[in-house]
Amino acid sequence: MEKKELQVSPFLVFFIIHAVQVGVGVLGFQRVIMKSAGNDAWMVVIAAGMLVSFIIWLMYVLLNRHQKDIVQIHKELFGKWVGGVISLIWIIYWLLIGIVTLRNYLEIVEVWMFPTINMYMFTLIFTILVYYCVTGGFRVVTGLSFLGVCIPFYLFFTFFFPVEFAHFRNLLPIWNHSIKDLTISIKDMILGFLGFSTLLMYYPYIKHPKKSQKWAQLGNLLTVVIYLFILIITIGFFSEGQVSKQIWATLSLWKIVEMPFVERFEYIGITSWVLIILPNICFSVWAATKGIQKIFNLKPKKVLLVLLSILFCTSVAIQSRGEIALLSKIMSLIGLCLVFVYIPLLTLISFFISKMRRGKLEKSS
Repeated sequence: MEKKELQVSPFLVFFIIHAVQVGVGVLGFQRVIMKSAGNDAWMVVIAAGMLVSFIIWLMYVLLNRHQKDIVQIHKELFGKWVGGVISLIWIIYWLLIGIVTLRNYLEIVEVWMFPTINMYMFTLIFTILVYYCVTGGFRVVTGLSFLGVCIPFYLFFTFFFPVEFAHFRNLLPIWNHSIKDLTISIKDMILGFLGFSTLLMYYPYIKHPKKSQKWAQLGNLLTVVIYLFILIITIGFFSEGQVSKQIWATLSLWKIVEMPFVERFEYIGITSWVLIILPNICFSVWAATKGIQKIFNLKPKKVLLVLLSILFCTSVAIQSRGEIALLSKIMSLIGLCLVFVYIPLLTLISFFISKMRRGKLEKSS
């Protein structure tokens, strides 16, 4: 476990989990999951949330047993070299989360606000901001996630504006899609939750970490409620055919928000979304930096500079919508395999190895 002055209170895990789950995915998840599940997509959100809740519980079973982060657990179970290689896969995945999140947000800014924006300069400013936050340490990034949940929360009240125009009969009939369609949709929905795997790295930075599980589960519950709330309003406001044409349906909902002091509320929404995106990127970069530091015993600032250089170069190199979609798909596939296949497998391996080692100790004594 880390020094007490570097640790945070268990209740802050609520904000961390929620902050890393809510990103650019909220702005356009409806089209992806309704493609297969249609008006039954609300059930998909609940099912995906339950699966994520189960994986969070499994993570705590693993972490509570070892009282270490994932890099140290790999080293303990598989040795220095094999464990190091597996940890590197996780590090690449976390860095990919940061790249995909940043590039998707940049695309939204470019399409909706500033078509002629200097992408190099904007990305550089964002990268410098991430560097400033991450060098402050885990407590600074945690504070950022707290602000990133509390300050922009007002945005979710703006989704009440479309309610007066919504036809909630669109939710009927219930269960008119096959199990196969719902399963495909659940897989697509889970991609919006994937950032919570950083828990595997920051677990030692939590005071009394065993007590933090309830807060992690509540953070996940808040994410599910927000996704569900936005989706039900989307189903009521748009037809299925209209949703299929909306790449960012959430932003389209903001188009009808009318206030005396602002004409285009989506501009305010996208700008405020920076506070939601920033902790998302900072946590993934922090986890990747900390992982490399522990594997190779390098200075964290040098590692951070290298990772942010990769983040910057990749973000500006990817230009077309197709390239962004391809990178997102690669990241999603890696995430699904690591989180929903590897974590349960690792928990089982850890259980059997720990049991075997206890048995040997008992025999020798």
